[in-house]
Amino acid sequence: MRPIEALLEIARDEGATRIFGNPGTTELPLMDALVEAPDLEYVLGLQECSVVAMADGYARATGRTSLVSLHVAAGVANGLIGMLNALRSRTPMVIVAGQQDRRHLMQDPMLSGDLVGLAAAATKQAIEVQHAYDLPIVLRRAFALAARPPAGPVLVSVPMDLLDEATDVSVPARSPVTGPGPADVTAAAELLAAAERPVIIAGDAVGRTGAVADLVAVAERLGAAVHHQPMNDGIDFPTGHPLYAGMLVPRNAAIRETLGRYDAALIVGCHAFMAHHYTPGPAVPDGLPIVQLDEDPAEIGRNFAVREGLTGDLPGTLRALADRLDGRVPDARERAARLAERHAALRDEPESAARAAYGPAPMDPRAAAHAVAAGLPDDAIVVEEAITAGLKLRAVLRQDRPGSYVHTVGGGLGWGIGAAVGTRLGSGDRPVVAVLGDGCAMFGLQGLWSASRYGTPVAFVVMNNGEYRTLKDTLDEGGGASAKHGQYVGMDLAPPALDWQSAARLFGIRSVRAGSADELRDAVAAVKDLDAPLLIEAPITGHEPR
Repeated sequence: MRPIEALLEIARDEGATRIFGNPGTTELPLMDALVEAPDLEYVLGLQECSVVAMADGYARATGRTSLVSLHVAAGVANGLIGMLNALRSRTPMVIVAGQQDRRHLMQDPMLSGDLVGLAAAATKQAIEVQHAYDLPIVLRRAFALAARPPAGPVLVSVPMDLLDEATDVSVPARSPVTGPGPADVTAAAELLAAAERPVIIAGDAVGRTGAVADLVAVAERLGAAVHHQPMNDGIDFPTGHPLYAGMLVPRNAAIRETLGRYDAALIVGCHAFMAHHYTPGPAVPDGLPIVQLDEDPAEIGRNFAVREGLTGDLPGTLRALADRLDGRVPDARERAARLAERHAALRDEPESAARAAYGPAPMDPRAAAHAVAAGLPDDAIVVEEAITAGLKLRAVLRQDRPGSYVHTVGGGLGWGIGAAVGTRLGSGDRPVVAVLGDGCAMFGLQGLWSASRYGTPVAFVVMNNGEYRTLKDTLDEGGGASAKHGQYVGMDLAPPALDWQSAARLFGIRSVRAGSADELRDAVAAVKDLDAPLLIEAPITGHEPR
């Protein structure tokens, strides 16, 4: 078969039913071939940042490697933010980037460039195909590598003339791969069972691998408090569970203080601790006995010493650990009861403060976050890119089902709108609510066009405070001239104020403006009946000088 036919055949065989892209001249062989491939839907985005974000959300929702098509050096450059997010969030993705025609590539034609060099730092691997007969095996390798732990994006640069060659190429069969089995948990169980105050850190690989229920079993047999990793990307432990103690704050000093209350730790599926703002010293207290379990051998002992390092299948290993711990901790229930009482009090504080702050717009961010959480329909998925308001949301959100919360620890802004569209395309009929900061939403605004084009029933809640509040808050913490004078350079989005109702109309999307926290709650509750996208503007108060 011809190279372009081989590309489509491998895509089908690898489970792809959609291709996310924005086409240019180098993609014309692909676009032409798709006319006779109705089983492969091309999902169009107006800018590559939105395209890659849609593929990110879709891959997470379906559990399959997503397929992306980008256009030459410019398209790859625009998509780099999404690739960086996917790399950090361990999202499996294959990106086929069209390169200029090889017959004049040495002449430096328009839009050509070093696609491999551009993508190298943002992908697991980037490679350019030089011969048509190599294309099938390179694509097979790309799909295999993208899904192999740690999962991530792989870029394949393909010159446009190569796809159109009359060369007959063969497609190698897909090779099913069985991952490693459970690790030996004997020593780890001994260490954890001997602890009086054990703690568990639930990393994002727990949710990705479907190991949440298995981790719950371990926690209950130990009577251990459980924290999410800093800025967790998903539900890795039920946030309504009595043993849940909240997310670790992304600062080494804060993590160290929290872990200092315990005498042993089980860290599962967590990429380091990924602190955000620098504080001196390590994240882990000296001498804390640690059991670390991960599917990626490179994570074991990467940033801190561990007493027992386990590499293997997360669900299977956690099940084995739970079995080994069964009956080994006689006071597990008493421990759990004490922790449940303490955790209930900790949860009640932000809950009560948020309820007390309810009122008219502009809303207190705590009230707005609570209103969203209170209004969520059953089985809703929250896609969050809201920075400061997002932290308020995490404090009051109670979600137990894995896959119900989607975030990117990568931090590249402009991800949220596209990710929400991709999440809805891949999640069946589950309601999707995207909670977005106004600054974040502006980075990926073109994604609203794709939501409108495909009639994707997503509610986009824009938390509108007209500023980059997180930057102002950070400057206040550090003191300095900005905090002293109350002046913040380059951090205000008004004037002119962003008109979100007009933005929605531009893309043909219906919109509402919440006039109070109660109205916001009711607007979110109504999304269970959405049959088209909706933008909900939530005006919130801005920075308050200290």
